[in-house]
Amino acid sequence: MSIKNRKNQKRPKIRLIKRQEMWTLTAPGWVIAIALIISVMFFSITHLYPFLAVTSPIKADVLVVEGWLTDYGIEQAFTEFKNGSYRQIFTTGGPVERGFYLAEYKTFAGIAAATLKKLGVQPEKVTVVPTPDVIKDRTHASAIALRQWQAYSNLPIKSMNLLTSDAHARRSWLIFQQVLAPEIKVGVIAAKPFNYNAKKWWISSEGVRTVISETIAYIYALFVNWQ
Repeated sequence: MSIKNRKNQKRPKIRLIKRQEMWTLTAPGWVIAIALIISVMFFSITHLYPFLAVTSPIKADVLVVEGWLTDYGIEQAFTEFKNGSYRQIFTTGGPVERGFYLAEYKTFAGIAAATLKKLGVQPEKVTVVPTPDVIKDRTHASAIALRQWQAYSNLPIKSMNLLTSDAHARRSWLIFQQVLAPEIKVGVIAAKPFNYNAKKWWISSEGVRTVISETIAYIYALFVNWQ
């Protein structure tokens, strides 16, 4: 055997590419796939926000307001309370996240209650149920705080409507129902947004952030036991 042949045997060939068979879409298949993707995107754009920003009120004794709402949302809560047949309005919410040491009111529940009184709600009809300071699952903590208040109160609650931020409504409703039912029936009212057009949420950066984040949060909430 020649020296050249022996050298060739000692040097294995390194192949960087290889030929193999694979399945791929045909031209009609690509057309159908693209059409399906566009259909899903269109369905999401037109149906996702209405699903998240659900409004399904019931005949209720009290109105519960998530206190971290904007003033615009609190104004809608005031209108709902004034026009409804509620005997009491509750505000929930944890410690303020900025300016705690300077603020007169230390919780969002307190700020919302003071705002409602300023708008014209009689002070004796406003009940503050502050939420403990928690790192995550603040909506769940608010529902638990309300359940604990109910357990030690002489003012029983049989039914309530929860008024919260627009796209947050579906998730809040799910959590409050799991925590309070069946003792308390829960309806929900989604406040209208102030800083973007709900009918065209996809053309606003604020709308896109809100809808996408609330979609992810709602999917997470579906897989958690909130009892």
